[in-house]
Amino acid sequence: MTSRDKPQHEVDSTANGPVANALVAYRVVSLDDLRRDPVVKSFIRRASEQLKLIGYTEHGERHATLVAKIAHNVLQRQGRPNRMADMAAIAGYLHDVGNVVHREHHAQTSALIAFDVLQRLGMDPAETAIIMGAIGNHEEERGDPVSEVGAAIIIADKADVHRSRVQNPDPAAFDIHDRVNYAATRSFVQVSEDGKRIGIHIEIDTHSASIMEYFEIFLSRMVMARRATHFLGAQFELVINGVRLY
Repeated sequence: MTSRDKPQHEVDSTANGPVANALVAYRVVSLDDLRRDPVVKSFIRRASEQLKLIGYTEHGERHATLVAKIAHNVLQRQGRPNRMADMAAIAGYLHDVGNVVHREHHAQTSALIAFDVLQRLGMDPAETAIIMGAIGNHEEERGDPVSEVGAAIIIADKADVHRSRVQNPDPAAFDIHDRVNYAATRSFVQVSEDGKRIGIHIEIDTHSASIMEYFEIFLSRMVMARRATHFLGAQFELVINGVRLY
């Protein structure tokens, strides 16, 4: 048994007659395990390619990695357990993998793909369940923060607005999502030293898009980010161009 493996509980086996106690060992799955996994890499790459073809902003390795990092940092800076922060990174990395199947209901599809991947890698089912719930609830249309892990990936996902996400090569053909993302020259999440305030900070080039256009498409996302922040026991802040709007 390696240092990354740990027995979790005993199960009864009656396959050969008498009941025998068999130890079930689960691995401590890490973000690095996922980043090396050929199935995960292929699915994220193909999902991003498909979304680009139908006009969506970037949802590939860049977005997955950034959401994983931000989600981990939010919980870490709040003083949450290290393993909880690691699980948030895993959930953040896998949260959009279901786009490889279809954009509609991709959160739920992502959760099911995550189940298959994490069980294959040997993760404890108790951890897998938390990650599945977090992923399946990250979209504002039908999701809610159902755990600290889920709240963290909601905040991280909704904070990622930036011009590097725009995949349309023709500015003349930009839709409102392209314009707003292109106008965002900087975005980051800030957690106060005491962990009681979580802010999404965005810098918008108002020559490319107005702040009202930002709210036109992102208001529901900010409302969900606020709910997630409150779930973590913190106050939500939205700061655009240095002005605190909430």
